[in-house]
Amino acid sequence: MNKFIATAAALMLAVPAFAENQEAAEMVAPSGDAEAGETLFNRQCIACHVVRDDAGEVLAGRNARNGPNLYGIAGRAIGSQAGFRYGKSLSAVSETGNLWDEEEFVTYVQDPTGWLRETLDDSKARSKMAFKVRKQEEATDIYAFLYALKPPAMDDKAE
Repeated sequence: MNKFIATAAALMLAVPAFAENQEAAEMVAPSGDAEAGETLFNRQCIACHVVRDDAGEVLAGRNARNGPNLYGIAGRAIGSQAGFRYGKSLSAVSETGNLWDEEEFVTYVQDPTGWLRETLDDSKARSKMAFKVRKQEEATDIYAFLYALKPPAMDDKAE
């Protein structure tokens, strides 16, 4: 009987991790143009963001530190980049466990404060990100570029 209880407990603990990995695996491939997104990223995002892989290699951007590292953002839990100090509003969104997918990313980068206010249903919510990507197509292309650098995988966990 003890083996049965131990097995059942282990399975119950594994369910949340499996569900999280299922969400990442079920993410839809981006609809934008990754090549165009690279050009746009290098024009609009590098002042504040870097894309640095797990080995420390810079894949895009400079050594910027105003914004979080965007490596692996596709499928990552919102507001969960290790070592980055998010604002209060984005930290509140991170508690929901929602993941960055194309729709969330595109909407956010076009109007960070507006997205936070709507997501949190809080008219006082503010974003530390002041820059806005003006065109939806450009935001979609930037997401496609970031997705191409590290697509979400079944075995990835939120960082």
